Amino acid sequence: MPHDGDHDHGRKPELSPIALRVRALESLLVEKGYVDPAALDVLIDTYETRIGPRNGARVVAKAWTDPGFADWLVRDATAAIASLGYAGRQGEHMVAVFNSPETHNMIVCTLCSCYPWPVLGLPPVWYKSMPYRSRAVIEPRVVLREFGVEIPDGRQVRVWDSTAELRYLVIPERPAGTGGWDEERLAELVTRDSMIGTGLARMPA
Repeated sequence: MPHDGDHDHGRKPELSPIALRVRALESLLVEKGYVDPAALDVLIDTYETRIGPRNGARVVAKAWTDPGFADWLVRDATAAIASLGYAGRQGEHMVAVFNSPETHNMIVCTLCSCYPWPVLGLPPVWYKSMPYRSRAVIEPRVVLREFGVEIPDGRQVRVWDSTAELRYLVIPERPAGTGGWDEERLAELVTRDSMIGTGLARMPA
């Protein structure tokens, strides 16, 4: 299954018919003067950088270093995440699920593309695609393998279905060899895909 993770194979992904229509509409609106390209760039940058995976990475890093915060995430993820300033549309009702040696969690939205924007930013194209939405539930281990994640047979894979009322955030396992690291350094190891469950946190160099 193709995906737009954190690495680049040097190929430009082909745009879907919907993406092509969006691009054509954007060009027309800019040409007619209805949309300011600079304002659009600011909006996109906001979701990709400020309201994006960096926020979720900070949540994960704090959970790794602060047992009290991790416990708060288990009890009330919405409030815990909001305490760090990450709240708003698409993040009103959050649940944090923690990976462990026994369980690997994976997020999908089988009905559409519900996604926690305040902590993960804009959803990737593959997350919204019908193949991912259907296959993640039917054959999660196969889908994970296509993302380069091999889950041992003895480890449970649990798939969580997001809805308009409820959105999930995966807290990946903390990589070994990071004892004594501060939150800022740990956050650099957290990828967007690891917070969806289609990836793992980076190992320290």
